[in-house]
Amino acid sequence: MLLGNFPARIDDKGRLKIPAQFKEELERSYRGDFFVSSPDGQYAWVYPMEEWAKIEEKLLASSVSGQLRRKFLDRANYYGQAVKWDPQGRILIPAQLRESAEIKGDVAVLGNLTHLTVRNNERYLAEIRENPITPEEMDALGIF
Repeated sequence: MLLGNFPARIDDKGRLKIPAQFKEELERSYRGDFFVSSPDGQYAWVYPMEEWAKIEEKLLASSVSGQLRRKFLDRANYYGQAVKWDPQGRILIPAQLRESAEIKGDVAVLGNLTHLTVRNNERYLAEIRENPITPEEMDALGIF
């Protein structure tokens, strides 16, 4: 599982070096092909292609309207690209997405069980501070 936050950097060519803690798990569980995308251009999703294929299967099997499916896919494809990591463990974040999400230099790389999320570190920290999780939300999660 991909868990935690391991800060990293996007280099001048738009490549993200996958933090070692995530790279080990990704190498163990996946092949090294990824779909990098976003539903809204505010952050990047890094899905191992095997996990992205599961999303596609769910979309195809879903009873959700064709219009909603297209809306999601339009955004995922607009911001997205299939990428492979290079021998140094770097992946390219698409230029369109880097610009929209303002992800350059220092970034937060967060584990989300089956995929990674890459966020502008300063914007993400501000969002966390401005919108803290409440005790009621914690109760609603029902996990503690």
